[in-house]
Amino acid sequence: MQPIVDTVVILAICVLGAALARRLGFIAPLVLLVAGLGLSFVPGVPEIQVEPELVLIGILPPLLYVAALQTNLVAFRRALRPILLLAVGLVIFTAFVTGFVLHALLPEVPLAACVALGAVVAPPDAVSATAIARRIGLPRRVVVILEGESLLNDATALVMVRIAAATLLGSAVGFAEIAGEVALKAGGGVLLGLAAAVGAAWLHRRIVDPLLDDAVSLLTPFVVVIVAEQVHSSSVVAVVVAGLYLGHRVPYLLSPTSRLQMDAVWRLITFLLEGVVFLLVGLQLRELIGHLETDGATTARVTALVFLTLVAARFVWMYPATYLARLVPRIRAREERPPPAVPTVVAWAGMRGVVTLAAVLTLPEAAEVPGGYPRDLFVFVAFATIVLTLLVQGTTLPMLARRLGVREDTAAEDALAEATVQHAASRAARERLEEHADGAPASVVERLRALTDSRANVAWERLGSQEQETPSAAYGRLRREMITAERHVFKIARNEGRISEEVLNRAQRELDLEESQLTRSDD
Repeated sequence: MQPIVDTVVILAICVLGAALARRLGFIAPLVLLVAGLGLSFVPGVPEIQVEPELVLIGILPPLLYVAALQTNLVAFRRALRPILLLAVGLVIFTAFVTGFVLHALLPEVPLAACVALGAVVAPPDAVSATAIARRIGLPRRVVVILEGESLLNDATALVMVRIAAATLLGSAVGFAEIAGEVALKAGGGVLLGLAAAVGAAWLHRRIVDPLLDDAVSLLTPFVVVIVAEQVHSSSVVAVVVAGLYLGHRVPYLLSPTSRLQMDAVWRLITFLLEGVVFLLVGLQLRELIGHLETDGATTARVTALVFLTLVAARFVWMYPATYLARLVPRIRAREERPPPAVPTVVAWAGMRGVVTLAAVLTLPEAAEVPGGYPRDLFVFVAFATIVLTLLVQGTTLPMLARRLGVREDTAAEDALAEATVQHAASRAARERLEEHADGAPASVVERLRALTDSRANVAWERLGSQEQETPSAAYGRLRREMITAERHVFKIARNEGRISEEVLNRAQRELDLEESQLTRSDD
């Protein structure tokens, strides 16, 4: 009974924390992290043990999968070069730089252990960086790069952690073995992800029930991860590849009802999982301090050194990666040279999160390592790094972007693009209507023509001034009042026993769908 109560309490705190974050204008991960830190010292709050399998199999796959589903595959492919430089090159560079710096401070600790910790803290988190990036209006290419980095860097980091841990345990690992393992895991992950995506797409095309579509979508990331672990390939790469493929194919695979329902389901799951992750990070603080055997001065020095090294390494990598590559004529002709403010903002957007949490828990126990190593210190440093990067970089990134002018207002550009395509879509709809209108009542045909014209007009109205109420806005406001009146009549009829609950639910669903479309028109 107690685990169920604890789960309900954690979810309730996540909901309250997210509501508070929206009211205060902060992002939810920051508020929930601080809430967890505070609650960890409240008497009576139970200590919660976070198992690595829970994060690696239960939390990380669905978060990566839904992020991949929502990623623009075309933009992702165009930004693949900078994404790989960050997701692979920067992670390896950060792991070794952090490892060597830490080994210089603690020479008695094996270098492999120091590099393992460097790999643990190397990958930035998908949730916090992109949430802030979208909210403050960073340029779309910057957002795509940050999203792509956070989707792929997890695989690099986890492979490095496993190799460093194997070395720490006494297994001889040479360059050939490392290259072979990386190629096997990454290649296997790509093939498995594509196979899983093709299989899921085959199922989606043949399913007509939206509930079954939801079930297949929810099961996909977990099935992919379980199979990937069984065949020893990269589960992260497999999940991301499957998500990218299916996300690009969703408009062709699912019915409108399935798309609407699946979007709502995944938004709820993502909301809860993200909240749970950051709350759990904060709740670990008291237990970590209680198990810490290293003295406070050493702990503070190591924590500060690792944090500063992570920040410095990202800046050191970012500028050469941005500008040296453009010395190549082909790249220079294809990619515009960004001002220095852009790599500066990207370098500062290095908040850590769920992958660091999962990876540090997979480090071998100190007793298993010949000569031992301060595992308790490393676990604390990893958690402290998550906290520091979120609180320091996460809270200052919006201000830095504003000061440097790295912001992009795409509202007008998006509205023009939408209006242009909607105009073409409306013309195609009218042509299709004329082809199939024979025999249909004239009033129905005229009503459909008017509906098509209205959709095109709404798109063009978004380009106009927002100071005066547009015809579509007036229509939406008045129609919502009418819908409210209709709902009231149906509820009274149900209360008086004149209609059944099923009739009320059917009528409310139709009114809800219409009102949701009115809200879309107003956006």
